[in-house]
Amino acid sequence: MFTATIHFTQDRECILRRLTADLPEPVPIEIEELQDGLVTFVIRSGAHTERFLDELDAADHVEHVARLDADHLLVTKPSCGAYSAIYQNHGTLRRSNTVSGRQREYHVLVFRRQDLKSIIADMEEFGTVTLGTLTEFDGRTDSRVTDRQREVVLEALSRGYYDWPREITSEQLADELDISRATLHEHLRKAERALLSSVLTEQRTPVVPDRND
Repeated sequence: MFTATIHFTQDRECILRRLTADLPEPVPIEIEELQDGLVTFVIRSGAHTERFLDELDAADHVEHVARLDADHLLVTKPSCGAYSAIYQNHGTLRRSNTVSGRQREYHVLVFRRQDLKSIIADMEEFGTVTLGTLTEFDGRTDSRVTDRQREVVLEALSRGYYDWPREITSEQLADELDISRATLHEHLRKAERALLSSVLTEQRTPVVPDRND
């Protein structure tokens, strides 16, 4: 298994490109799910929360936007292409990625080099891709997740939430667990961060990318 950092300059128009174009720092995004071409994510909007909320709410193509707290918005909108390219080629996004105008930085988990090559090839159809770090890792987790987080993650696994394509949406899963969608995402985000952090900090071995990567 590998973790790769992909730097991407997007050619397509995107509302996030417009929202973040003039900001001095990249804006963190945590991907939640991709379902039927729609991507759901949490954007750390910080001091720009009100403006982001107003513009996203006014955009016809944005399916859903809600404030999670003073600094974060939960958004569902059509994918501009990059997320689809990653997931359809068996990649998984790590939770922390960034957007800054046309510039994107994605942290991707892949099982095979060929999957990474396919992701890059698909993304190059609508932008410029540069492969940054590529790391191979192996290790077992000793994660610190709460009993409730573990329960939610296990239910998500058993119901096909992590399959591709997903067998259940976050809204359906939240209903079955009798919690709000925002609470579901919070449990999953914290559990996944703990699990991934534990895996990715153990026994990491830098990999020199192939010339074809």
